[in-house]
Amino acid sequence: MSDANLTTTLRTLTPTVAIMDIVGEITGYTEDDLMNSYTAATSAGAQTIILNFSGLDYMNSSGIGLLVTMLIRVQRQQQRLMAYGLMEHYQQIFSLTRLNEAIAIFADEASAVAAAV
Repeated sequence: MSDANLTTTLRTLTPTVAIMDIVGEITGYTEDDLMNSYTAATSAGAQTIILNFSGLDYMNSSGIGLLVTMLIRVQRQQQRLMAYGLMEHYQQIFSLTRLNEAIAIFADEASAVAAAV
């Protein structure tokens, strides 16, 4: 039985920049959804992937682990991973785990897009 409660939508901004809109929860149950979106972005030629956390309801330690897994894949592919829309609570977690040193965090979509292109 799966308790996955995640919807990801991929938007292509340029041939090399994609935004992944995340709505719902990131937990161990949502690995397939998250990684399938990453694979789709990469297959379409994205070199920069921007994670939109504006619709994030919840993320647990397994979800943080999934982001680390995605980050490793991004680094292996020599891509960039950026994010925006993180609630303050998750910004603090990114800071404590030092994910904010590997994933550029922006206040809004416009700022992230400006840095990506």
